[in-house]
Amino acid sequence: MAKISTHVLLVEGYADRYFFEQVCKLFNLNPLVQVATSKDFQGIRNTKEDVFKLLPNLLKQIEAGEIERLAVVVDADKLEHGSGYEKTINKMSEIAAKHDFTLAVNQANGLYFNNDGGLADFGLWIMPNNQDEGMLETFIKQCVKADEQTLFNHAVQAIQNIPEPKKFKPHHNTKAEIATWLAWQKLPGHGLHYAVSDKLLDTNSALFQELEQWLKNIFLNPSI
Repeated sequence: MAKISTHVLLVEGYADRYFFEQVCKLFNLNPLVQVATSKDFQGIRNTKEDVFKLLPNLLKQIEAGEIERLAVVVDADKLEHGSGYEKTINKMSEIAAKHDFTLAVNQANGLYFNNDGGLADFGLWIMPNNQDEGMLETFIKQCVKADEQTLFNHAVQAIQNIPEPKKFKPHHNTKAEIATWLAWQKLPGHGLHYAVSDKLLDTNSALFQELEQWLKNIFLNPSI
């Protein structure tokens, strides 16, 4: 497996990668931070399960001193679909424990795993907010700017008014809402990253500020 960078932010898919590339640009973390997917590390697919499969190899690179800082972002997803926050954090903790990393207690601004052997710690963010079910789109929904809220509410109503049977499953309603809202912007058809690049999100909201502090703690704080 090829190592991309000494500072890696691993995400589930390309839409997530483009979104977090814009986030890192906003927080002045590029070109220091390499946002990557499983496929960027020669994985077969870009999924949450592939992140789980790839993580042991990245932790080995930390052990070898090849990676200095690692952050991982995955969706909590829905409990009724075999995942949810608790199952996700338990799976990540199980993988980390095999490499002597343990989840730190009394954390604020994201999650952190510590290593008693003096190795670099790594961070974890489970979308949307490290406690609830959901996904990146849920995070975006919670950070929509006040002056975008009327248009976004209209998108939500439009999704609710789609006649049955809907072609997508109910747990994808938030994805449809975000996609519809973005389709009504100045340049329709852009992906999730457009919400950052076109300043459609409230970067001063508590949730967005937590994400910023977490990323900066992982990649810029020498004591982490």
